[in-house]
This record gives sequence, C-alpha cells and structure tokens, in this order.
Amino acid sequence: MVHDNKVVSFSGQKPPARFSLPASLVRLRDASGQSLKSVLASFFDRADDALFELADRAGSNLDQTAYFDAMRELRLRRKAMVVSILQYVSQAFNEIGRFQPQQSARSLDEVDEESLSLVDHSQLEQQVAVDNLINKLRNRYTEQIRLLTVRVGHLVPGIELKDAQMPLSPEIICGGVAEACADLDIDIRAKLVVLKLFDRLLADTLGDFYKEANRTLISEGVMPDMKRPPTGKVPSRSGQRGSGESSVPTSASGQADSASESQGMSQSQATFSELSALLHRGESNAVTGGSPVGGSYIDTDRLMARLTEAQSSSRQWGEGTVVPLNEQLQPILRSGDGNSLSVGQVDSDVINLVSMLFDFILEDRQLHPVMKALIGRLQIPVLKVALSDKNFFNRGGHPVRKLLNELALSAIGWTEKKVGQRDPLRDKIESVVDRVLTEFTTNVSLFEELLKDFSHFMDLDRRRRELVEQRLRDAEEGRARQERASQAADGLVKELTEQRDVPEPVAGLLSEAWTRYLQWVVLREGEESDRWQHARNLTEQLVWSVDPRPVTDTTRSDLLRAIPAIVDDLRKALQDISWDPFATDAAIRDLELAHVDVFQRLVTAPSRPESPSEPEDLLVPEPAAEQPVEPPEPAAEDAVKATPAPAEPEVPVSVASEAASQADAETQTASVSPEWLSKAESLRVGSWIELTRDETRVRCKLAAFIKATGKYIFVNRSGAKVAEYLRQELAADMESGKISMLDDGLIFDRALESIIDNLRSSRKD
Repeated sequence: MVHDNKVVSFSGQKPPARFSLPASLVRLRDASGQSLKSVLASFFDRADDALFELADRAGSNLDQTAYFDAMRELRLRRKAMVVSILQYVSQAFNEIGRFQPQQSARSLDEVDEESLSLVDHSQLEQQVAVDNLINKLRNRYTEQIRLLTVRVGHLVPGIELKDAQMPLSPEIICGGVAEACADLDIDIRAKLVVLKLFDRLLADTLGDFYKEANRTLISEGVMPDMKRPPTGKVPSRSGQRGSGESSVPTSASGQADSASESQGMSQSQATFSELSALLHRGESNAVTGGSPVGGSYIDTDRLMARLTEAQSSSRQWGEGTVVPLNEQLQPILRSGDGNSLSVGQVDSDVINLVSMLFDFILEDRQLHPVMKALIGRLQIPVLKVALSDKNFFNRGGHPVRKLLNELALSAIGWTEKKVGQRDPLRDKIESVVDRVLTEFTTNVSLFEELLKDFSHFMDLDRRRRELVEQRLRDAEEGRARQERASQAADGLVKELTEQRDVPEPVAGLLSEAWTRYLQWVVLREGEESDRWQHARNLTEQLVWSVDPRPVTDTTRSDLLRAIPAIVDDLRKALQDISWDPFATDAAIRDLELAHVDVFQRLVTAPSRPESPSEPEDLLVPEPAAEQPVEPPEPAAEDAVKATPAPAEPEVPVSVASEAASQADAETQTASVSPEWLSKAESLRVGSWIELTRDETRVRCKLAAFIKATGKYIFVNRSGAKVAEYLRQELAADMESGKISMLDDGLIFDRALESIIDNLRSSRKD
C-alpha cells in the first residue's frame, strides 16, 4: 500500500502490566475482610436494639418515625450494605496507591464558601457525620492505625501511599459506610440516625480490628519488632506517610512519652498508658503507694491468686455495707509475718485507677445506697480484670464495663420495697453479683454470659413496663382529647346562647344531648372538619329558631322553611350518637312547643302596646335589607334578661378546674425565669427526675407529654403514674430545687471522665 508507512501495528505490543499485590497484602486483605464482616454483623445486631431503644425514648412522633424507618431499612439492606462495604475496602487493596476515598472525608476547612453554597444541605449533614466518625477513629486508635500504615507502606515501597489511601484507613472504611448508606431508601433524618449509629457502635469495636490487622502482618514477618510508630511529626490524613521506620521501645511502666497524648485523648476512651501518665504527672496519692523500705515484692500472678482467695469475703458484709478497695487490699498486701508487700508500678497504677472508679460510683447520688453496696462488692473482681487486661480502660465494649453500666442503669429508678414485698430487680442483681464472687477466676467469658442473661431479664422487664406506660399514655391522651372536646362543645353552646333567650327545655337539650353530639364530632373528625362546621351551623339555626332576633318581615316565612330541616337534622344527629330514642322524641316535642310559642309571639307582638321594659318590643317588623337564609348575628344592643340557667352537666366542672389550674400556672409563670422554662421544655421522654414531696424523695421518669393539655406525666419504675405537671409548674419546682435531674448516662464512662478531669486539674494546680 502507498500509505503503509502510516499504519501502526499493535500486534507486537503488550497490554500494560497489572500491579500485583504482595502476598502479605493479599493475606491481609482476605483476613481483614473476614474480620470486618464479623464487626459489621455485630454492628447490625446491636443497631436493631439501639434503634428500638431510641424509638422508645423519642421525644416526638417525627423522631420515632425516623428511628423505625432506619430500623426497617437496615433489616432489609443488611446483606447488601455488608457486601458494598467489603467491596469498597477490597477495591482499595486492589488499586492501592491509586484508589481515592470519597471526598466526604475532606475537611470542611478546605471547602471554600462559594462551593459550599452549592452543596445540598442533606449532603452537607452526611459529610459532617462521616467526618466526625473518621476523626473519632483516628483519635481513638492513632497508634494502631499508624503502625498499620507504616507496615503496609513497607510492603509497597515504590508507591507513594497517603494515609487516607491505606486500604484499612478510617477514610476507606468510612467511605465504604457512606457509600452503603447512600443507597438507603430513607429520608435524611433516618439516614443521619444510621450514620450516628455507625459512629456510636462501630467506633467502639474497631480497636481489636486494627490490632488483628497488625498481628496478621507481624505473622507474615513485616516489621515484627516495631512496637511503636516512628517518632516525629504525626502525619495528617492527607499528608505523606512517615519515612522513618525506626521504633521506640515501650517502657516498662507503659507510660506515655509526651504530654500531647494525654491532651488529645477521648474523655472516656483513654488508654492505660495515657491514664498512667496523667496519674503520675498529677502527683496523685497512690492507694498502695510505692515500695516500702525493706518490703517484699509481690508479682502480678501472686497478687491475682491472693485476690481470688479474698474475692468471696465481700459476701459476708452486712446489708448496705461498702468496704473501700484500699481497705480490702490491706490484708492481701501483707505477708505472713506481718510485713507489707509492694507491687509493681503498673499494678499500682491499675489499683489506683480502679479505686478511683469505684470511689466515683459509690459516691454517685444517682444510685440508691442498697444498689451501691451490691455493685461495691464487685471491686476485687473488676480489679482482677483490669490487672489482666489493660484495654479494660479504653475498650468501650468490654463485657465488664457493659455489665457495670447495665447494673447501674437498671437501678437508677429503683426504690426499696416494703418488708416481705417481692423485688425481682434486686434479686436479679444479687444473683449476678453472687455468681461473679463465687465463679470468677480469670475467665472474662463469665461476664459475657451474665451480661447476656441480665440484658434478657431487663428486656422482658422493659417490655412489661412499656405496656403499662403505653396504657397510661393512651388513657391520658384520651382524657386530654375528651377535655378538649368538652371545652369546644361547651364553648360553642355558651357562645351562641349567651345573648339569647332560650326556653328551659331547649336549654336542657343543648346542655346534655346536643353537647354530647358536639363532643362526638370533635373526637371523631376534629374542629377543622366539614362535619364540625355543619354542626356549628345547625346549633346556630337551632338557637335562632327559638329566639329569632332581629325580627323582619320575612322572619316568619324563614322559620316555616327552616324548622323542618332543623328538626330532621337534629333527630339524625342524635341517632348518630345512639341517644335514647324516647328521650329524643321528648326533646323534639319540647322543641316543637317552643316553636309554637315563637310563632304566637310573632303574631301578637305587633298589636301589643309598646313597653320599653319588655324585650318583645323588638319584634316590631322592620324593612329587611335582604332575605336571611341563616340566622343573622345578634345585635350588640339586644341585651336580654337572663332566663333561669339550665342544669349544667358534669363537664363544666372539669373545665372550671382546668381554668383554675391554668390561672395558677400563669401566676407562677411570672416568677419563673426563662432559663428554667427552657429546661422544662427540653425535658425528653424517658428522662429520670427526683422530686421531693413532704420531705420524702420520689424517683420517676417522664413517660409522656400530652400536647393537647400541655401536661408532663411522670411514672415510677413500675409504670404507675406518680405525678403530672404543667410546664410552668414543672419549671417552678425545678427552679426551687423540689425537682432535680438524674443523669442516666453510662456510669463507667462518667466515672472515667471524672477521673481524667480531676487528674488534669491536679496537674494544673
């Protein structure tokens, strides 16, 4: 061919070689995939229970719907979400160095204002939620993530691997989570709930996941001697990985080497090294102190054996007695000849920290003294767990921590029963404590078994209480609707008869049978319905038909046309509420007699002499501007002498008392500060309070807020109603100290946060 020199042949070229993962990374990918699958399975199991609990405590129907929507969607999409996340992580391995995680992890500081304005609000909220989860993982597991990043980077020296591109980095895992959540067919509220659950439940379980990933590479011989990440500047998420591969050996005491570690740790997720560093920098007084001069040394194994021997001694304590941990340790840390025994620095730090934890728990005003004594018997078993597992302090999902939290949470609303009265909760907690004291040696699986059993017991108890509380809520809401319907019906009748001269039999009909019908309409269809408007119009016509004012030339003909329809509609309305047919016939006869009297007055009124004292003078015909189809509004000057008031039904009594209580509440409002009114409004359903009545303290929780009446309904732990407040009354009692809030947060986490705060404060001092 003439143009052969322009033809390029591809037959001799090879496709670009595909990068093949090192064998160690392949094994890490497969092993971490299985581990992550187990972590996600645990998350979905816990998420279902967590969402049900959140729905139970929801403060509004909107929030409750979001939680139930999230629960349903997670159940339906569980398998698909797990596969999506695992595929995302696997892709990061297969395209290592080239794979870019989703930009949702980008810092908001890096987004300029112009581009931010183009971001959908719901997308921005999701981005913030994912960012928070990434930051939490990076802060909580900094050391393990850095170790893993250095080891992975060591296996691919020719690739410039950013921290965010490490296949198991928080950015990759959270990117997979965000992508899986993006496919959920729920609104933004429910989607944010799901992301918050990942934040709350998944973050606590990834510590072991990262440790296992490091162990996998160590077993493959990848930098097995590296105990600490390389020294130097801590790499950022978007920065380069550290080039140095030297490691810093761990000190015998396991203390942190820099103050920045203690400053950056999470309040309730601090590692033992960080707590130990704070303990010594704060120069706090040790419970057991250092080694006494001339004292013998006791190692951890011997200490554990002695603790096991002394463990059951707390069963001999008297009821309500609590012996501090340092007093229990005095005979344990003494040899047979009476000399003191010294423990190692690490063991001493553990003893100090466990003692501080129980000091907080046993001083907590949320717990009843009886429950404090029961939980206080677990001091030695918890100390044994902390001595054998230093992750006890920073592992939020540790079964011992969870069991302590569950025991304290279940007892927050407990009150002591009368002598001889059955108390299932106390019996259950006592059985849990007894089993720990008699059976626990070193196997933590006993706590897992007890936690599962106790959680099952609490679930059954919670469901029973929920049924009782639901019946109470239904009854209160029904009563509130009835009160609202009574007020609407009575208000309408009073409004239309106030300036009218209604015969006594008709007044009795309006106040009894007809008021009952009006209430029925409000309860059935509401005040905005067409039926209520029709009932209102019929009431106006009924009142007008027995006292037609002002009178015109067409009044008589208008009455003749309107009365048959009024009577028919009245009879039909009373049939709708199944009113006694004999009483209905009697009421209709009374109404007909009233109509006869009206026609007689219309006939005789013009011929009677004028008398300014008689209201009948108003019946003199006047030229009508238009033909009235419905009764006109009464003139303001038509003041009629009041007729004998008909017997009032029982409803106005409750209305009057309600009005009185509202007036009292309004009087209180003037003296209640806006701050306390705001606190009362922010009280969520499920919140526990302690109220003082006649010098006795009662613990109860907010079971319902009835919007129709503005009432807060409080119940005790059994679900029985103990108090009800209007907002103003509640705020006033909160301000005066008659009501105090109880913190139903996790007691172990609160105790750990208190210890960290105290140690930091003592260091500053």
